[in-house]
This record gives sequence, C-alpha cells and structure tokens, in this order.
Amino acid sequence: MELTRQLDEVEARFDALNTQMADPAVINDPEQYRKTAKAHRDLDELVATYREYKALNRQLADARAMLNEDDPELLAMAEEEVSRLGPAEESLIEKLKVLLLPKDPNDDKNVLLEIRAGAGGDEASLFAAEVFRMYCRYAESQRWQVELTSMSESGAGGAKEVIALINGNKVYSKLKYESGVHRVQRVPVTEQQGRIHTSTITVAVLPEADDVEIKIDAKDLRIDTFCSSGPGGQSVNTTYSAVRITHLPTGLVVSCQDEKSQIKNRAKALRVLRSRLYEIEMEKQRQSIGADRRSQVGTGDRSEKIRTYNFKENRVTDHRIGLTIHQLDRIMEGGLDELITACTTFYNAQKLNQQSKENGVDSSSRTPAGVTTT
Repeated sequence: MELTRQLDEVEARFDALNTQMADPAVINDPEQYRKTAKAHRDLDELVATYREYKALNRQLADARAMLNEDDPELLAMAEEEVSRLGPAEESLIEKLKVLLLPKDPNDDKNVLLEIRAGAGGDEASLFAAEVFRMYCRYAESQRWQVELTSMSESGAGGAKEVIALINGNKVYSKLKYESGVHRVQRVPVTEQQGRIHTSTITVAVLPEADDVEIKIDAKDLRIDTFCSSGPGGQSVNTTYSAVRITHLPTGLVVSCQDEKSQIKNRAKALRVLRSRLYEIEMEKQRQSIGADRRSQVGTGDRSEKIRTYNFKENRVTDHRIGLTIHQLDRIMEGGLDELITACTTFYNAQKLNQQSKENGVDSSSRTPAGVTTT
C-alpha cells in the first residue's frame, strides 16, 4: 500500500532524527540542533498518529480473525470489536492523508491581523471593534499573545481600523481562512425604527514577515579608495583613506571618508550598504504583503462576503463551505473552534481531491465530515 510505504519512510526519518538529537556533535552545535529539533517536531503528530493507526490495525486484525470462531459469545465480541474499530481505522486513515499533505510553510508563523470597517458607516466600525474582541477572546483560549499595533477609533466608539500582531503556536494555520469580507445584519443601536441594516468589515490575516538576513558576496562589490577632502588634518589629500563601495547587482554606491583609517571607513561603508540593502528587501516584502492583502479582502463590498453574522437569528453562515451555526452569541465570545475546524477540513478535502486527481483517482464526490452544503 502506497500510503503505508510513505508512512514507514516518515517513521524511519523520525527515528533517525531522534538519534541525531542525542548525538553530542549535534547537541554542541546550536544551529544544527535547532534545525534537527524543528524537523523532529514537524513529524511528531504524523508519526504518533501512524503508530496509533498501526496498534488499532493489529487489534482490528485480531478481531476479524475471531469472526471464524464457533463460540457464539466470542463471535459476538468479535463483531462488536470490528464494528467499533472499523470506523476508527477509517478516521485515522483520513487524518494521516491530511497530515501527509504538503505543509504550508507559513503555518507555524505568527500573524499580522488587520480589521477595517467597510460599508455601513458607524455600524461597520462598531462591528470591527466587536470582531477584534472576538479574535482576542479566541487567542486567549489558544494561549496566544495579542499585541495591538494601532487602532483608529470612530466617533461612535467603534474602530475604523485595527492592526495587531498575534504570537503563539501555529497561529497562521488556524486563522488563515478568516481573511475576507465579514457581513453583519442587525438593528444598529442608532436605528429608531427597528430596521435591520447590513454592514461589512474586511479582515486580513498575514503571516509575519521573516527577518531579512542580508548577505553580501565579496564578488558583488567594487571597492575604490581615494583621498579624503575637506578638513581633517595633514592626512587629508595625502593618503587614500576614503572608501567608495559599489554594490554591482543593485548599483547602490556608498562612500565614507569620516575616519582617517581606510579600514574604519570601509567597515562604516559596509554597514551603510547593508542597511540600504535591508531596506530594499523589506520594501519587497511590504509590496508582496500589500498584494496579498488586496487579494484577501477585495474592495469591502457586501457582495464579496465570506461570512454573515445575523444577530436577530443568532446565526453565523460561512458562505464558502455552506456551514450555518445558530450560536452567534458563543462565537462572538471567541468560540471559533467549530468554524475554524470546518474551514480547515473543507480546504484539506479540496487538497486531497486535487491530489487524488493528479494520481488518477477522482474523489471529488466526497464531502468533508462536519460540513453541510447548501
């Protein structure tokens, strides 16, 4: 069985990593140990699930062997075991398939959460503040840390914009499907005639940008020396202490002549060059994040909704997966587990279907467990 072969290879890799982590050479190399420990941690859940599956599979094989018994009592026990263990085995197989899917490299990252009021004026800003509170309560339940970066308050006591950093374990993996337009339907507190209004906010969940590590290759540099100019004592215009460094790939030019020593001027120029290259890389990241943000939230128009919160009916509907939950009050208090699990299950099923098609097996007719389509 192809699945078993893959899992045996993963288990062997996991055992090898165990051995490496006990190797003094790895223990004494902090960087190598960190990489090895991370690789080990990444495989931990998959291997634990596979070992659980193997143990259950052995129990099921024993129970099926007992189906040939003549003793009615033993036969009844065997049938009960098979009926109990069979579905559990199928469930573990599905979980293993999901765990074997290519991992999103951003899943372990912290996130930048951005919430902005869309259509609906003051009511939209009030809902933006409530949704931020909802995510804060959910983060608290997950033992994550929320650091508010900025908040632009509205005159009605809501929030036109909220930006916060959420730190913790696998934050992006759980919040990545929250991005999009969230629509609220309710009677605003300012409404005198009891009419239901529809407003929107946009939510963007962005993986935290990695620290940019600038590595400058010596072959990419042209270094020229020249005599310093201006005040500086008798060494000015007599020694080649000034330094000009050109970074050939970008064309950046940095000069330094503050110091009398050419070595010191060179070190200073390299620091300046490194800072400028860092800024270029950070700008690339900002532009990439900006494009990601635009793709996530669209224009904020009501028609682009991913989710509707109907307060009168105590209902939340996720339009992407056709899931409706009549417990809005619990959800607004941070009870997002059911929604987040359903979205994750739905999109994992899509990935599995795509993988099956690529392997020549059409499994598109499957509906993921826990999701009711409408």
